[in-house]
Amino acid sequence: MDFALTEEQQLIQDAAREFAQNEIVPIAAEFDASGEFPVETIRQAGELGFMGIEVPEEYGGSGLDSISYVLVMEEISAADAAHGTIVSVNNSLFGVPLLEFGTEEQKQEFLRPVASGEVNAAYALTEPQSGSDAATMRTRAERSADGSTYTLNGKKAWITSGPVAKYMIVFTQTLDSGGESVGISAFVIDTDKPGFRVGKTEPKLGIRASATCEIEFEDYVCPVENRIGDEGKGFKIALTVLDAGRVGVAAQAIGIAQAAYAAAVEYSRERKAFGAAIGSFQAIQEKIADMKMRIDASQLLVLRAAWSKQHAKKTGARNTLNSSIAKLYASETAMFVTHQALQIHGGMGYSKELPLERYFRDAKITEIYEGTSEIQRMVIGRAETGLR
Repeated sequence: MDFALTEEQQLIQDAAREFAQNEIVPIAAEFDASGEFPVETIRQAGELGFMGIEVPEEYGGSGLDSISYVLVMEEISAADAAHGTIVSVNNSLFGVPLLEFGTEEQKQEFLRPVASGEVNAAYALTEPQSGSDAATMRTRAERSADGSTYTLNGKKAWITSGPVAKYMIVFTQTLDSGGESVGISAFVIDTDKPGFRVGKTEPKLGIRASATCEIEFEDYVCPVENRIGDEGKGFKIALTVLDAGRVGVAAQAIGIAQAAYAAAVEYSRERKAFGAAIGSFQAIQEKIADMKMRIDASQLLVLRAAWSKQHAKKTGARNTLNSSIAKLYASETAMFVTHQALQIHGGMGYSKELPLERYFRDAKITEIYEGTSEIQRMVIGRAETGLR
């Protein structure tokens, strides 16, 4: 088994690291404090090809593989997890459903400008009363009598990049022209059209620069050409997208953990207590060892998930188990490592003068979005036992 990166993968990793350290790190604390969307650095990320890493070049993307995607996510998230979240949404949550289920016209009209970084995108599945239990969503799309349009009504919550998105993939309960439910369907909508409204912006604990909000639809008319896939088959699309998205979140978690770990190791060498560097104390060395071990294990799980995601594209198979394992372990590793790193820093770790407290706040969301840790354990348990 060869764990070496290809030359192309190494180049994209180096480019992502250079961009993240030179452009994102200097502004991360400022944008975390203000909660403002980082327009300029996200524009630069688009110019570098980071907004459509796995999207073929004919649709405005970079045409790279899944390993390249997780490498970019790790590097950007190590600089700032909020930037990593924005990159993840464009690549996974918006790009995957259009690539896998979209028509040629949809890819050209909607995917191309997002993958090339011209505009931002979002993904709307969650509702105020509906998170992991997506089947209970209340947002409705009713088909017109002539079948040419759908009228959307309802509210979505926790929409990352919602305030700045030009295009958005939305999942709704679907009604035929007679008002009968035909299941969940997926649509790509233009947020500049009448009937769409941005609601309250969420005052989040972490990833504060990623701009998360509620959205509302009031008699929003969507042409049938903007439906993704078959009517009533949106739940399958949502699950496929989450399989892909969880690999990106796992990579984000590793990036956060790596940044916290590097800071902890450096501090343990510099900080003196009782006449010696605290890194020479057995208690600190045990923390460092545990952190390193979990990060390395997480990286292997994420690389396996990315590799299997790449091969699943060729066979049409699902990548559910590997993506859930990677997401669960890496996200809990991010929380563990940031907690230990903060403890090593003591009072300084609790201060906003250092980025440790931001890493700690940012890490928590990786255990929640795109499927909580509890959901991941349920997915893994069902896969292993065959029982529901």
